[in-house]
Amino acid sequence: MGKSGTDTQKPTKIEDVPKVGVFGLFRFTTGYDHFLLAVGTISAAIAGAALPSMSLLFAGLTKLFREYQTELITEDQFQAEINEYTLFFVYLAIGVFTTNYLFLSSFNWVGSRITHKIRNNYLQGLLRQEIAFFDYLGAGEVTTRIISDVNRVQEGISEKFVLIIHDFCTFLCGFIIAFCTDWRLSLMLLTLVPFVVFVVTGMMIVGLKFSTKSLDKYSSAGTIAEECISTIRTITSFNLQNRMSKRYQTGLVEGEKWSIKSTRIFALGVGAIFFILYCGYALAFFYGARLVAWELSTPENIIQVFFAIMMGSYALSSIGPYVQSVMKAQGAAAKLYQCIDRKSKIDPIADTGLKPAVVRGEIEFRNIKFTYPSRPEVQIYENLSLTAKHGETVALVGASGSGKSTVVQLLERFYDPDGGEVLLDGVPIKDLNLRWFRRQIGLVAQEPILFNGTIGQNIKRGLVGTPLENQSEEKQQEAIVEACKMANAHDFISSLPAKYDTNVGERGFLLSGGQKQRIAIARAIVRNPPILLLDEATSALDTQSEVLVQEALDRASEGRTTIVIAHRLSTIRNAHKIVVMERGRILEQGSHDELIANPNGPYSKLVSLQELKKTSEPEYTDESDEDTYHSENDIVGKPISRSPTSQNAFDPAYSQKSIHPQDEDEEYKPYSLVMFFTKIISAYRPYALQFCLGVIGAIILGLSFPAYAVIFAKMLKVFEIRDSQEMIDGADFWALMFVVLAVIIWTTNFLQLHFLDYCDAKLTTKLRTSAFESVLKQETGWFDRSSNSTGNITSKLSTDPQDISGLGGAVLGSIIQSSFNLFGSLIVSFIFGWKLAIVATVCVPILLFSGYFEDKSLQGFQKHNAKAYSKSSEIACEATGAVRTVAALTQEDVICDYYDQIMLGPLNYGFKKAYYSTLYFAISRGIEFLIFGLVFWYGGKLVINEGYTFETVVTIFTALAYGASSASGLLAFIPNIVKARKGATSLFGLIDRLPLIDSTPESQGKKLPTGDNDRPVSGKIEVERVQFYYPTRPGIKVLRGVNFTVQPGQFIALVGPSGCGKSTIISLIERFYDVTKGTIKIDGMDIRDYHLPSLRSHVALVGQEPSLYDMTIGENIASGVRSGHAKPTQEQIEKAAQQANLHDFVMSLPNGYNTSVGSKGTQLSGGQKQRVAIARALIRNPSILLLDEATSALDAESEKVVQQALDNAREGRTTLSIAHRLSTIQKADVILVFDKGYIVERGTHKELLEKKGTYYNMVNQQNLNENH
Repeated sequence: MGKSGTDTQKPTKIEDVPKVGVFGLFRFTTGYDHFLLAVGTISAAIAGAALPSMSLLFAGLTKLFREYQTELITEDQFQAEINEYTLFFVYLAIGVFTTNYLFLSSFNWVGSRITHKIRNNYLQGLLRQEIAFFDYLGAGEVTTRIISDVNRVQEGISEKFVLIIHDFCTFLCGFIIAFCTDWRLSLMLLTLVPFVVFVVTGMMIVGLKFSTKSLDKYSSAGTIAEECISTIRTITSFNLQNRMSKRYQTGLVEGEKWSIKSTRIFALGVGAIFFILYCGYALAFFYGARLVAWELSTPENIIQVFFAIMMGSYALSSIGPYVQSVMKAQGAAAKLYQCIDRKSKIDPIADTGLKPAVVRGEIEFRNIKFTYPSRPEVQIYENLSLTAKHGETVALVGASGSGKSTVVQLLERFYDPDGGEVLLDGVPIKDLNLRWFRRQIGLVAQEPILFNGTIGQNIKRGLVGTPLENQSEEKQQEAIVEACKMANAHDFISSLPAKYDTNVGERGFLLSGGQKQRIAIARAIVRNPPILLLDEATSALDTQSEVLVQEALDRASEGRTTIVIAHRLSTIRNAHKIVVMERGRILEQGSHDELIANPNGPYSKLVSLQELKKTSEPEYTDESDEDTYHSENDIVGKPISRSPTSQNAFDPAYSQKSIHPQDEDEEYKPYSLVMFFTKIISAYRPYALQFCLGVIGAIILGLSFPAYAVIFAKMLKVFEIRDSQEMIDGADFWALMFVVLAVIIWTTNFLQLHFLDYCDAKLTTKLRTSAFESVLKQETGWFDRSSNSTGNITSKLSTDPQDISGLGGAVLGSIIQSSFNLFGSLIVSFIFGWKLAIVATVCVPILLFSGYFEDKSLQGFQKHNAKAYSKSSEIACEATGAVRTVAALTQEDVICDYYDQIMLGPLNYGFKKAYYSTLYFAISRGIEFLIFGLVFWYGGKLVINEGYTFETVVTIFTALAYGASSASGLLAFIPNIVKARKGATSLFGLIDRLPLIDSTPESQGKKLPTGDNDRPVSGKIEVERVQFYYPTRPGIKVLRGVNFTVQPGQFIALVGPSGCGKSTIISLIERFYDVTKGTIKIDGMDIRDYHLPSLRSHVALVGQEPSLYDMTIGENIASGVRSGHAKPTQEQIEKAAQQANLHDFVMSLPNGYNTSVGSKGTQLSGGQKQRVAIARALIRNPSILLLDEATSALDAESEKVVQQALDNAREGRTTLSIAHRLSTIQKADVILVFDKGYIVERGTHKELLEKKGTYYNMVNQQNLNENH
């Protein structure tokens, strides 16, 4: 591209992230949402008040039992009163069931609605940003934000948020009851509240800060994953799996570090809250006993105050995990809202600006001064002036980095100049409506981007904003077909079984480079724009297609303004004006004839570099170009491999599945809970000490609540003592026991939360790393499935470990704690009164049954949403990864509408979840109160008939109250269990999956030495009777019995039209997949019998579309070193750069080899990227060099120098080169001419010219000087 330099180091912080307040989480609410929130809040408040209101019943029952035991009332009176209190429990149960159902369903539904809007607004906010914004944003971060972060927001504003309201109202109501009962004791206990508030506030502020930093680091790791998965063939060919896994792991470890800090603060805070509360219990009885002794209160009032405050404070202490979820939601929302609220500097969706009625298409660049925002120290233009008149074709030529493509960037208004103006028909384009303006332009970029969909759908995107947009399907199809005919694409499309309904795959990877280019051209001209921008529009085409497409473009240019950027000068000789550029300056301009008349001029020198030497004057012969559907294109994005053992795996019969990639999700064995926990505990082994400490803490913490029941009952018995001093002494002792219990609870809380969350953070890192490693080792064909697109896999790496960890850490600790609480409570109950305990225990299975049905309802919800969210992340990832194409086609609204449509599924299912699954939760809460009523009713019976004491009933009641609460608490984790099982099935299935072609270091086969000086491969290649079908296209034969032999050190060139099978040969040699029939041998041995990584260490590939990584130039070059080697020296890196004609350019940059290339190399021009890729290949010192259009992105001058470097690099090694520019392969020892999967000609350049066949005609078409 035309970026002449590259960037300095990325700023670590683009913009400050504004904090999001609690109420800011609900900013996307409507009137209907407000109504639901009001219903939910009122219901939560009523439900919260129900629990402390039990203190009134408990105090009344305490008085009733005391009166009966002191014979103040008769047995009949006692039984009648018990029955009445039991009815109150029934009424409470009905009220609790109703209000719990209302507040949970309301907030869950609102949460689904709000996050639906957040997702839509986030994507819209992204797509309306200026292009410079995306220089710092990876598509992997987008996936993380739109899936993981929005899920965090949903969790924080749904049940977790409303449970805070519920528990706070429990706390508030408890203290109100307490104050109304005994203000002295309540006032004393109220002094503890500021301490609790201080701890909670500090915990939220510090925890939120650490949580936000953790999310940022995890998002950066997500970008690394997206970058690697989208360039999987480069990763595979250079054996970069381990190196990239380490990069990914490094990003995860940074996130893990901040996550552990956050949980440590949380653990200390929650422990401190419990300590304060239990000290409050001690204070209540210490002071309460004295109030009774001083006759300022009664035992019943003390118990009522204590019970009300106990329930209120216990509810307050339970808020911790919910607050943590809200904190995480705030941290996640901060980044989401930052993008949503960010005002774009160049807004493509804004309605402002002029929309002239007539467009002539006169373009002027007036005194332009420009630097790219990402590298302000590198001046692109100092004072550029350029004009293109109406109907004129202006061609820009020059060396890579001369500033040619920057003209396109400024004209599309991807960037604004720092000085000067770009004008259309005399009007500054800044004053024009941007969307309207871009719809006047048809752009074909050097690396065409297609969207996942059919060929017809991709071309139809060009109709957006045109009069045809709202026409009938028939008229639109007519326009599409006509555009394809002009782009020389109709014939190959018509030859496909599904024709225009053929799926092109992610980023068009199911088509060859030439096929993609022609579809992109059709997409540009179907809108009939006044202005055409062609940035290397025919660079990926073979010579025959280039001639035909160029004629079509020449016709399309008639009557409209056209700006052409070209390295192949044959494509622009008919331009009205040719502008020769160098380092942002115009050296000369004029027509081809005018410029060529100056033999010493810059243009004449460029032309002479591309002249083909011919031994005789050829004749032009027209040949039709029938492309097979699958490809010859570069290695980027092909349906890849199959197992070497499955020679007969392909069904030659064509089916619908052969049109579209395998859409079926891979089925993995479902994980049961036993399998899940076995796997998780196994994964915790490296952290066994921390895990054991956490589990011990959870067990002791769980057992502390039954212990509390015993201490509480003993304390009540103290109030039966008539001697005041003895009562005070007894109260002081048991108050001390509460203090001891407070210390134990603080300690065990810290052990549970800190160490289990520590293990959880480690587990998340381990799972993500293991899954990422497994992804990178899969055979390339695995990536052809639509379910394994880049967006889907990146989403899976983010959400599945998160879902699994949702049953680890604090949640696992709570489950263990609740289980032992329930277990301990039952034991205490049976010890103190087995008859009453049996009756109460019978009710527990009812709770569990309601949990089971909740589990079943949620499983279907999770499974459906997983697919929908996966598809939505794919859309978002694809759109942001191709944001320039989206902007040029003004597709922002189209993509957002489609995304919204996809997300309606989860929204509707969210409605069902809100109103059905919460039913079972509400039932379990109502049953708790029925159990309480049953305990007192039957307890009364046992007091009358079996001699039970009030102490026994209270002990059993208190223990079972905690036990029932624990059982309900366990049910609250059912959604986590469902998500965890789904995530485990998906993630562990991926981790355990064995690739069909094993490229891991542990793979079998003959292992070759990979030392610096080792050259165990001579480079002889034998291709014998090779036939090949792509696994996803079994009905289309790509190679039809190809035979050829390459001797060691030979230079073999492969030429032919698009889709003829050239690049497939290279892919087979790299063993991205295996042949259907026949064999490929290297040094006489079938390549399937080699240890694949060591074989690839002696092979280097330079693809047509080079894939670089978000590292420095030096690091990108160094990544080409053979696997298992130490880091190359700076001298070795510079030597490889010099061989690739890169060194001088790199040294001209402020940071030299330490300059970052940006995500996917976006900070470099196409030619610069290509030279880095060549240097990366050469540092490998390969025995076999594979060049797939290795100089296609280079200008004539750079091509000559790099070609000389490649000529030198070929010395002593076997080279296979695919080329459309025939000037680059004239020196080949043998040229193989492919057509329709066959080799139709072979020989040297001279021999083939003498035959006057296919190759002869191809050379003739590329000769620039045949008329001179």
